[in-house]
Amino acid sequence: MKITTKEMILISLFTALTAIGAFLSIPLGDVPITLQSMFTILAGLLLGPKLGALSQIVYVLLGLSGMRIFAGFSGGPQCIFKPSFGFLIGFIFAAYVVGKISHGGKSIGFKRIFLATLAGTFVIYLFGLPYMYIILNNVMGKAVPMSTAIKTGCLIFLPGDMLKAILSSLVASRVVTKINIVNP
Repeated sequence: MKITTKEMILISLFTALTAIGAFLSIPLGDVPITLQSMFTILAGLLLGPKLGALSQIVYVLLGLSGMRIFAGFSGGPQCIFKPSFGFLIGFIFAAYVVGKISHGGKSIGFKRIFLATLAGTFVIYLFGLPYMYIILNNVMGKAVPMSTAIKTGCLIFLPGDMLKAILSSLVASRVVTKINIVNP
């Protein structure tokens, strides 16, 4: 896959935006409220599946290398053992799925974009919740039932995620109809 200079800049931009989204966080139990998921979804919507996912791969690798760009100003390989790390893995796949759905048809309209954001949000939870459950129970030694993990890792975040999905969809539909950022 050959990447142009313009694409490198856009990948870097969404990597940086995801990091900034991590710094804008509200601590809430094992998983904080951040704007990371919104920038992940926007990466998929605006960059397409491959470049959107690549921006999130770069973000996760930079954080694992020790840069303190994860929520709570954390970073390093030890973050793999945090309950929230599964959500970071989900960002990579979510950006890809969002890009694939939104750029998969002949036209990109608000309905397709909004459905893509919902699918991306689902993918983040698909990776994040089981990972959180495993880390809490097997690594941290807490006896947390899956129902509690779903409540603390998903249900309390759904209203905010719905708001982020609507906002992302509105921004992306405006940008996509005005200019073509990248030809995925």
